[in-house]
Amino acid sequence: MHTSSSASRSFIRGFSLVEMMACVSIIGIIAFMAIPSVTRMRGDSERNLAIARAESLNLAQASYIQVRGRTQAALDWAAASSSASKYTLLRPYLSFAETTLSAYMPSGYSVTFPPSITSMTKVALSSPTGTIYY
Repeated sequence: MHTSSSASRSFIRGFSLVEMMACVSIIGIIAFMAIPSVTRMRGDSERNLAIARAESLNLAQASYIQVRGRTQAALDWAAASSSASKYTLLRPYLSFAETTLSAYMPSGYSVTFPPSITSMTKVALSSPTGTIYY
């Protein structure tokens, strides 16, 4: 049995060019709306990580004073001239600690340690947009 070409064309199914363009447009609109949200969520998560790590440093200071004693902790802290050396003192008292302070803090964030450890002042947290009060 032989079928004509017009009869076989009626059984071919597929999407038209207009339908394909509509699908691509809808996917593009959804992506356009989703990308800023994903970017904002990533920035918020990095900010929250920086705050959590700054709080960990504050707790490590308290632990350091308890272990070393107030007088010895104050002497050690005064002898540590840079933030990196103060981080080295606190590193054993952190549950998760990178080898350096710059590796410990998320990219673009930095901390400034208080001049005296016995004052129990929080570390100052700075971001690319300014100081973060937490």
